[in-house]
Amino acid sequence: MTALQAEIEGRLAESEPDVEVLLAEVLGGGTLRVFIDHPEGVTLALCERVTGLLSDMRERYRLEVSSPGSERPLTKPAHFRRFVGRRARVRTRRPRPAQCGERSGHTPEQRMVSSFTGELVGVSDSEVTLAADGTLIAIPYTEIRRSNLIEE
Repeated sequence: MTALQAEIEGRLAESEPDVEVLLAEVLGGGTLRVFIDHPEGVTLALCERVTGLLSDMRERYRLEVSSPGSERPLTKPAHFRRFVGRRARVRTRRPRPAQCGERSGHTPEQRMVSSFTGELVGVSDSEVTLAADGTLIAIPYTEIRRSNLIEE
């Protein structure tokens, strides 16, 4: 979690304690995008309230507050735990070895990749495990740059 996301969570905790900040990211062009969730769902009224609570951030950024949609971001171990069994894409900070599978009877080829897509099969306090490309890939949270569910 970024310092900006932690700041936003702290600010919302008092006024909107049931709102979970899934992701807060600054995009090119100075846009701050905040994805939120709520046990009863995300409504336009909730997005407006959150926008109002973050109004001072509009001095630095163009502010977008929205629901995560079907390809929701996964930023915390609890998010990964909640969606074990679902497909996800995990992008890493640096390329990691990946098995490419059998080709014409040759041994599996190894290449370096920084994006893995597969089923979430395991979650611990330190890493997430995906079943991707016929193998299990354990990725420490410290190595994850961005991750999200994949629509099935």
